Amino acid sequence: MRFSTKEDIEAPIAHVYERVTDFRMFERSILRRGIDLRRNDDSETVHVGTAWDVNFRYRSKERSAHIEMTRLDAPSHMSAKFESGGIDGQTTLELVPLSPSRTRMMLVVDLSPRTLAARLLLQSLKLAKGNLTHRFKSKVADVAEDIETAYTGI
Repeated sequence: MRFSTKEDIEAPIAHVYERVTDFRMFERSILRRGIDLRRNDDSETVHVGTAWDVNFRYRSKERSAHIEMTRLDAPSHMSAKFESGGIDGQTTLELVPLSPSRTRMMLVVDLSPRTLAARLLLQSLKLAKGNLTHRFKSKVADVAEDIETAYTGI
């Protein structure tokens, strides 16, 4: 199952990359939502191999996930793989400069099942794919808007 979207952002690629790789901000945001998040190293910077363990509640059930950075090529690419409850996933973010002050952000999330239970879960998600895709694109658009606002200061 694949979710993908793209957004054009009125900000230079360096600024967009700096914002999308502000992992400390994302970690604080996740913790504020009551999700248990543990980073597996004490390094100040995120690098290929940096990993997080996450515990959260989804569909009235406690779940856990392991996320690992697999690619960080400033200022244009970032990838992470994750595993959760029999589901493997890959997230890829690509930034393309459209002009010195405009950047296209493309985000793809691929999910694949490893177990029968995971296959059933993904099958039920496919039934709601239209709604999930809309929510996914809406969240990415919100992030793009926040990046633009941070750059323009409006």
